[in-house]
Amino acid sequence: MENYDYSQNGGYFVTICTHERSHVFGEVSGNVVGANLRVRPNEPDKMVLKWLFEIENKYPGTKINCYIVMPDHLHFVLLKTGAHTGAPLQEIVKWFKTQTTNEYIKGVKIGLYEPFSKHLWQRGYFEHIIRNQQYLDEIRRYIENNPAKWVLENKGTLTKGSQ
Repeated sequence: MENYDYSQNGGYFVTICTHERSHVFGEVSGNVVGANLRVRPNEPDKMVLKWLFEIENKYPGTKINCYIVMPDHLHFVLLKTGAHTGAPLQEIVKWFKTQTTNEYIKGVKIGLYEPFSKHLWQRGYFEHIIRNQQYLDEIRRYIENNPAKWVLENKGTLTKGSQ
């Protein structure tokens, strides 16, 4: 949002997508109707979560409230409760993307991860300012229901590699 101070306290709903929406991370499979839905993390998921929670150490006064890693994107809620002069959201996201990309490249070099095309992440990210508890609750439900939405949008079971 133009002229908004993203270093101030508050909640932010952030979405970061992989470059060209490549399926880099774990898989979502199952049947929504039968409630047999599974999100199976892979090694890149674990690495992304390590760096996601490292944000709390790197930027005191930040807290990851909820999150989900999907095959081609990451959603999370970041709460800023520290000093008003803390790092702006864009600096935090840039740092996160740099750390995850660097570690992913190292993993590719040793054969732990699949290579990616040009970039790991899309340029930029999406964010929404969380203005009240009701909106935070809606976002938490959205994150919780994201695997079911994934399966419905992809007409059933979808796993990494079956785009």
